Amino acid sequence: MKKLVYLVMAACVVTFCFSSNGWTQRKTTIKVGINAPMTGDIPKVGEGTKYAAEMWLDDVNKAGGIEVGGKKYPVELVLEDNESKAESAVKANTKMITQDDVMIIIGPQSSKQAIPAGDVANNYETPMISPWSTNPATTADRPFVFRGCFLDPFQGPVLANFITEEFGFKKAAVLYDVASDYPKGLAEFFKAAWEEKHGAGSVVAYESFTTKDTDFSSQLTKIIKSGADFLFTPQYYNEVALIVNQAKDLGWKGPVVGSDSWGSAETVELCGEACFGQFFSTHYAAAGAKGATKEFIDRYNASYGYVPDDVGALTWDALRLAQAAIEGAGELTGDIKKDRTAVRDALARVENFEGITGKMTFTEEGDPNKCAVIVKISDKGEYEFYKSICP
Repeated sequence: MKKLVYLVMAACVVTFCFSSNGWTQRKTTIKVGINAPMTGDIPKVGEGTKYAAEMWLDDVNKAGGIEVGGKKYPVELVLEDNESKAESAVKANTKMITQDDVMIIIGPQSSKQAIPAGDVANNYETPMISPWSTNPATTADRPFVFRGCFLDPFQGPVLANFITEEFGFKKAAVLYDVASDYPKGLAEFFKAAWEEKHGAGSVVAYESFTTKDTDFSSQLTKIIKSGADFLFTPQYYNEVALIVNQAKDLGWKGPVVGSDSWGSAETVELCGEACFGQFFSTHYAAAGAKGATKEFIDRYNASYGYVPDDVGALTWDALRLAQAAIEGAGELTGDIKKDRTAVRDALARVENFEGITGKMTFTEEGDPNKCAVIVKISDKGEYEFYKSICP
């Protein structure tokens, strides 16, 4: 009989230890999800995301965790590879929310992944910040989804106005990926803005291709024959190099203008001298940066051996926004659903946040009012600040 009593007591102690340990883990460890393309078409985007997250976590650990309601909590990053695929981004968000109990998610970066992943986050009432997705659909009608960058309805007119004022051009050509949300959406916003300024038919060539295409000679030949003054292509670094060099080989003499998707360090690495002197719109300029922005760049460069692109800088800002929201939640109850909602509400209240990519206050849609930066690629391949354009 005594033996049976001891066994029962031992079982109770073991059960208590495990359940208590599980409860404590959930209650005291803040888990932050990172949904990034570590593999696939744009792994450099995933790398920049990961590196910025590592730097942020290092700072948090040195501070002893994140303080909420007078208590400090340890932080854990949960990194999931979305493989640059929409379906993988959805699976990653679902796993992190339902299995890993993350409090907030940073990413995905690209609109093609951020839009469907944002639907998952919103349905599960889990706050999510996409640092780099500029497509309006990412946050539209999704109170739990935010972003750290400007939107394409702003970026399109910014580029149309800049090109008009800088060059005095009248005839535009556009080349974009019709199968990807970001370039397709931005191409449409740019075309509408250009034709509003210069009239119907002023976009004299509007050519498209499909993701993973590598030969653009047919489209570029049509663009050259169209008499366009310049080419606008809102593509990612792996495609920009191919497009710009193929255009040059075919005899294109005009400027090629890009968007914030050009911001990767790999753009110049792959494109070479063909990209020197070209302009693109983006979120910050590394060359000539000052203050906290320069400190981030120097630290990143010292740690990883290259200057961070806009993805790294925006991820840094998104994580600091997440931290500010967690700190502003009041307290952590241990009920993950309640805590996620508290963090979401605190994020929506953020005003005049001083980011290294600009000051931010969120609209009701979860979008920040931010300026765009026009960058010129120097003859050394550096991204030099050219001018700032604000809403």
